Amino acid sequence: MDDVTFAKRSDAALEALFQALNRASEHHDVEADMNSGALSIEFEEPKAKFVVSPNSPVKQIWVSANVRSYKLDWDDDAGEFVLPATGQSLRLLMADAISRHLGEEVEL
Repeated sequence: MDDVTFAKRSDAALEALFQALNRASEHHDVEADMNSGALSIEFEEPKAKFVVSPNSPVKQIWVSANVRSYKLDWDDDAGEFVLPATGQSLRLLMADAISRHLGEEVEL
Protein backbone atom coordinates (compact mmCIF):
# COMPACT_ATOMS: atom_id res chain seq x y z
CA MET A 1 0.00 0.00 0.00
CA ASP A 2 1.38 3.41 -0.88
CA ASP A 3 1.53 6.38 1.51
CA VAL A 4 -1.51 8.16 0.04
CA THR A 5 -3.70 5.05 0.28
CA PHE A 6 -2.54 4.40 3.84
CA ALA A 7 -3.28 7.99 4.84
CA LYS A 8 -6.81 7.80 3.39
CA ARG A 9 -7.56 4.43 5.01
CA SER A 10 -6.11 5.31 8.41
CA ASP A 11 -7.83 8.73 8.45
CA ALA A 12 -11.17 7.09 7.61
CA ALA A 13 -10.67 4.39 10.28
CA LEU A 14 -9.80 6.91 13.00
CA GLU A 15 -12.65 9.24 12.01
CA ALA A 16 -15.17 6.36 12.13
CA LEU A 17 -13.84 5.31 15.54
CA PHE A 18 -13.99 8.92 16.76
CA GLN A 19 -17.65 9.19 15.72
CA ALA A 20 -18.48 5.87 17.41
CA LEU A 21 -16.75 7.01 20.60
CA ASN A 22 -18.70 10.28 20.58
CA ARG A 23 -21.94 8.29 20.38
CA ALA A 24 -20.76 5.98 23.18
CA SER A 25 -19.89 8.97 25.38
CA GLU A 26 -23.61 9.69 25.71
CA HIS A 27 -23.95 6.50 27.79
CA HIS A 28 -20.47 5.86 29.18
CA ASP A 29 -17.75 7.85 30.95
CA VAL A 30 -15.42 8.20 27.97
CA GLU A 31 -14.14 11.30 26.17
CA ALA A 32 -12.54 11.19 22.73
CA ASP A 33 -10.39 13.87 21.15
CA MET A 34 -8.79 13.95 17.70
CA ASN A 35 -5.58 15.96 17.54
CA SER A 36 -2.88 16.01 14.83
CA GLY A 37 -4.08 12.74 13.32
CA ALA A 38 -4.08 10.81 16.61
CA LEU A 39 -7.11 9.85 18.65
CA SER A 40 -6.99 10.16 22.45
CA ILE A 41 -9.56 8.46 24.64
CA GLU A 42 -9.68 9.63 28.24
CA PHE A 43 -11.45 8.26 31.28
CA GLU A 44 -12.16 9.99 34.58
CA GLU A 45 -12.81 6.89 36.67
CA PRO A 46 -10.68 4.90 36.71
CA LYS A 47 -8.29 7.51 35.34
CA ALA A 48 -6.61 6.45 32.10
CA LYS A 49 -5.77 7.51 28.58
CA PHE A 50 -5.75 5.33 25.45
CA VAL A 51 -4.11 6.49 22.23
CA VAL A 52 -4.84 5.36 18.66
CA SER A 53 -2.48 6.64 15.98
CA PRO A 54 -1.37 5.83 12.46
CA ASN A 55 2.24 4.80 11.94
CA SER A 56 2.95 5.69 8.33
CA PRO A 57 6.43 4.14 7.91
CA VAL A 58 5.11 0.65 8.70
CA LYS A 59 1.53 1.22 7.40
CA GLN A 60 -0.10 0.23 10.70
CA ILE A 61 -2.45 1.71 13.25
CA TRP A 62 -0.98 1.53 16.72
CA VAL A 63 -3.09 1.39 19.86
CA SER A 64 -1.95 1.92 23.42
CA ALA A 65 -4.62 0.75 25.87
CA ASN A 66 -4.75 -0.97 29.25
CA VAL A 67 -0.93 -0.94 29.57
CA ARG A 68 -0.62 -2.86 26.29
CA SER A 69 0.17 -1.95 22.74
CA TYR A 70 -1.45 -3.32 19.62
CA LYS A 71 -0.35 -3.03 16.00
CA LEU A 72 -3.09 -3.37 13.41
CA ASP A 73 -2.48 -4.10 9.73
CA TRP A 74 -4.73 -3.44 6.76
CA ASP A 75 -6.66 -6.56 5.71
CA ASP A 76 -7.80 -6.42 2.08
CA ASP A 77 -10.39 -9.18 2.60
CA ALA A 78 -11.99 -7.45 5.60
CA GLY A 79 -11.51 -3.98 4.13
CA GLU A 80 -10.29 -2.62 7.46
CA PHE A 81 -7.41 -2.55 9.91
CA VAL A 82 -7.24 -5.71 12.02
CA LEU A 83 -5.08 -7.24 14.73
CA PRO A 84 -3.17 -9.97 12.84
CA ALA A 85 -3.09 -12.45 15.73
CA THR A 86 -6.87 -12.48 16.20
CA GLY A 87 -8.41 -10.84 13.13
CA GLN A 88 -10.17 -8.43 15.50
CA SER A 89 -11.09 -5.10 13.87
CA LEU A 90 -10.00 -1.75 15.28
CA ARG A 91 -13.55 -1.00 16.41
CA LEU A 92 -13.98 -4.35 18.18
CA LEU A 93 -10.54 -4.13 19.77
CA MET A 94 -11.36 -0.69 21.17
CA ALA A 95 -14.83 -1.72 22.35
CA ASP A 96 -13.24 -4.65 24.20
CA ALA A 97 -10.45 -2.52 25.72
CA ILE A 98 -12.89 0.19 26.86
CA SER A 99 -15.33 -2.39 28.23
CA ARG A 100 -12.56 -4.01 30.28
CA HIS A 101 -11.39 -0.63 31.56
CA LEU A 102 -14.85 0.57 32.58
CA GLY A 103 -16.09 -2.82 33.79
CA GLU A 104 -19.23 -2.52 31.65
CA GLU A 105 -20.21 -3.52 28.15
CA VAL A 106 -19.48 -0.79 25.62
CA GLU A 107 -20.49 -1.13 21.97
CA LEU A 108 -18.94 1.00 19.27
